[in-house]
Amino acid sequence: MASKQLWQWRGLAEDGDPRQGLVWVDNKLAALECAREDGVHPLALKRRAIRLSLWRAQYSSELMQQLATLLQAGLTLSESLQLLAEQHPVPQWQALMQDLARQLAQGQSLSLAMQAWPEAFPPLYHAMIQAGEMTGKLDYCCAHLARQQEQQQRLNQKVKKALRYPLMILLLAVLVVIGMSVFVLPEFAAIYRTFNTPLPVLTRWVMAMSSAVQRGLPLLVCLTIMPFILRPILQRSPRWQMLRPQLWLALPMVSGLIRGRMLSQIYTVLALTQNAGIPFLQGLESVEKTLTCPWWRSVIHQMSESIAQGSAIWQAMAQQTVFTPLCKQLVRTGEVSGSLDKMLENLAHYHSEQTHQQADNLATILEPVMLLVTGVIIGTLVVAMYLPIFHLGDAISGG
Repeated sequence: MASKQLWQWRGLAEDGDPRQGLVWVDNKLAALECAREDGVHPLALKRRAIRLSLWRAQYSSELMQQLATLLQAGLTLSESLQLLAEQHPVPQWQALMQDLARQLAQGQSLSLAMQAWPEAFPPLYHAMIQAGEMTGKLDYCCAHLARQQEQQQRLNQKVKKALRYPLMILLLAVLVVIGMSVFVLPEFAAIYRTFNTPLPVLTRWVMAMSSAVQRGLPLLVCLTIMPFILRPILQRSPRWQMLRPQLWLALPMVSGLIRGRMLSQIYTVLALTQNAGIPFLQGLESVEKTLTCPWWRSVIHQMSESIAQGSAIWQAMAQQTVFTPLCKQLVRTGEVSGSLDKMLENLAHYHSEQTHQQADNLATILEPVMLLVTGVIIGTLVVAMYLPIFHLGDAISGG
């Protein structure tokens, strides 16, 4: 897809009716040729901008679900893609589905045509569609793939929400403290200096903290901006990409969410490929391609190498610390009993439910805790500012 461009043409059909369409091609001449192949005399041709943000996983999973429904209704694959292209609200997705339908008309398989669109269809899609084409259960594979992607997206969103909420509350508390220390407390300090009376201990401590914040304000600003500057640099660092997930797994309250989300994704993909009849090693390859984190990909790759060398699946899992004892026990039971696909489904469901519950519990626990911490901080500052007012009467009467 990297060399293809999105073109929109307008023209007249052979009967004189106005027509327009979108097409993914390499250049302008190819776009004109595609319009003529559709029986249209092109009158205008314009290149459309491509928005990478529109290659959403939501659109991919919705396409699979709708495709499964149309195939189950008796439509052919090419007809289904054409119908979905007409109904899709995003132009570049319309052109993509029309391009897939055109490739099918030329005798190419859907799985092979999807490989040209890695931005829209991850490697798991190719493997599942290929399995559906080989087994004759394309509608079944599309439906299961859409369901798996939808569940995974909901789980990822819940985990991100559970992790972002305390960080946002903590950042808000820090900004309030800095704002009051820089803009509010100095005004009160100037007023209190005019009275010849000692300040309470709490007020003196807060005033000292305000002075320290004012002196170190440039350093605080640099520390606040530094993560935004370092983030794109660290994202390109292979060493940081390998270190970051290990740091996440070392945090006590966060490790359960991260581990559960990743294990749920791994077992869901493995169960999906096993139900589709894909060999386990090939399923691990699909898992490795779907993971974006290099460290987790290395874990799956080491596991694949151990299995390829003759180790049992549960033994390969035992060599990796990320897998829990329950994982090894159920996988070993599945290997012995011949029901590995069922055990993988159970593990995927278990880790998904556990992660959902942990995310809900974390939000339930952290919400009052963070509100309490924020209230204590702001309340302490307010009390420290107004506490000397109670002593002003004594100071005035003494004067």
